[in-house]
Amino acid sequence: MEIKNVSQKKDEKALKVVLGMMPYWTPLNPPQGIGMLKAYLQKFGYKVKILDLNVHETFKKVYVDYFKKLEEFVPPEKRGNFYNIGHDVLHNHMMAAFKYTDENKYIELVKILIYHTYYVNINNDQAKELNALMSFFYKELEAYYTNLVETEKPDVVGFSIFKGNIPASIFAARVVKKLNSQIKVVMGGGAFADSHAVGSPNYDTLLKETEDCVDLIMRDGQGEQSLLKFLRGEISDRRVVSLSDLGLTPIPFNQLDIADLSDINTASYPYIIATGSSSCPNECSFCNSSRYWGKYKTKDIKQTVSEMIKMYKKYGNQLFFMSDALLNPIISELSAEFINSDYTLYYDCYFRVDEPSGNLDNTIQWRRGGMYRTRIGVESGSQKILDLMHKEIKVEQTKETLYALATAGIKTTTYIVIGHPDETEEDFQMTLDLVEEMKDYIWQAEPNPFYYHYAGQFDSDQWADKRELLYPAEARDMLVFDTWTLKCEPMREERYNRLHRFMAHCAKLGIPNPYNATQLHNADERWKKLHKNAVPSIWEFERWGKMVHEAKQIVKLAGAKNILSNDDDFGF
Repeated sequence: MEIKNVSQKKDEKALKVVLGMMPYWTPLNPPQGIGMLKAYLQKFGYKVKILDLNVHETFKKVYVDYFKKLEEFVPPEKRGNFYNIGHDVLHNHMMAAFKYTDENKYIELVKILIYHTYYVNINNDQAKELNALMSFFYKELEAYYTNLVETEKPDVVGFSIFKGNIPASIFAARVVKKLNSQIKVVMGGGAFADSHAVGSPNYDTLLKETEDCVDLIMRDGQGEQSLLKFLRGEISDRRVVSLSDLGLTPIPFNQLDIADLSDINTASYPYIIATGSSSCPNECSFCNSSRYWGKYKTKDIKQTVSEMIKMYKKYGNQLFFMSDALLNPIISELSAEFINSDYTLYYDCYFRVDEPSGNLDNTIQWRRGGMYRTRIGVESGSQKILDLMHKEIKVEQTKETLYALATAGIKTTTYIVIGHPDETEEDFQMTLDLVEEMKDYIWQAEPNPFYYHYAGQFDSDQWADKRELLYPAEARDMLVFDTWTLKCEPMREERYNRLHRFMAHCAKLGIPNPYNATQLHNADERWKKLHKNAVPSIWEFERWGKMVHEAKQIVKLAGAKNILSNDDDFGF
């Protein structure tokens, strides 16, 4: 399909661009990607507006009501990590809701989606209740974009796509094109890193499915230059682009613009986002970060801190989410820079078990420098499984890391992969034993079943001979995109059974997995009772003009030890 010059109607600098994040994507922080695009394009004179419908009250209510219904249908012992696994149901349901032509088949498909996630059967009436919510959702989404086109009169509409919001993005794109076929529609985003990675059937299907409604697809992780060329009318011979296709190189990491969030109510999010590095230096079996983002890169620490302070001054948020795939390589420099700064900012980050993180002297310094919460890839309590994952860590290091971080007061979220290929019952029991032993040093236990992607993961090809479609092939017309599972031990149903058992075990131990406001409050209160150096509750950051300063006063407590040497030392 040939793309017409988008500047044919008016001067290119007068073009109005609206970039959006569609439901459903967890709104931890404002959408950074489209905020960065806005900042970049404005330098060239374009009018850009960004929006995030995940925090829109109507769409938030649909989300809440959908999971309330699911909760009615799924017994407690089958809920597992209820919301996380439920997103698979929701996202597939969202696609089927505007693709189906036979209502009876649609009802049966919704029952199948729920069965293959929660392994419970629901009846037709229950499926219809969920279908009614989806109908309401799309009615409201159509009304929203109809109003947007009428009031904003955009020349270009863009969508930031991830696995979970592709259905709503395609639907909205078609609404826009139906209202005004002259409006150009563009797409790009993280979906091309995993669920729709280049080389997968879903990638090809996405290109075909959007032929009628999307004029430009940017398939790599940095869309600034590609979109600028499109707006200038310099891309007229292709619909799918990457930087390499266009003979471009990525903008140097330290020259990327920080996000312009002026269109967003940042008070709707617990965090503001910041970045100190790109990609990841590791190659875990189930991950895709370094394959998609390329060579690991870092910014100058002074620049990172300066950008965070600038964002704080502009938006008032003292609590940041670091989008880095891994903060370990820069945490010591980052915390030292903040200790020497006039500002105290706090940050939540993805983290890795390693030798420095098991040293209490280090973690105290990191805590003093603003480290607030770590999302740690613990993955398993079995050394065999850690080795299969290429984690290059030891179980004993996991214990040391959890102890050192928690004793410094830093929240610890332990990410656990349940049912990695070749995980036995004995391996799984080792994971249960690990969380039981370390229960007082875990703020949150976040388990997820092992997911397989057709392409993108480091070991995708290694598992290729075991993959099979999860849902019936005849449902493809409604689902559009394929979901794959592996035909190997542990089988999918056993993976989910272990997930339920893991959650039940954590509940017995008192280890939370907070999701809503009340659960977060309770988790923070538990942490304060367990650790004298506990970071402030998340609610303490919601007072504009009252800066939290306590981090720099943190000291190593008397009696705290550097090495978790044996169980007797710490009363396990």
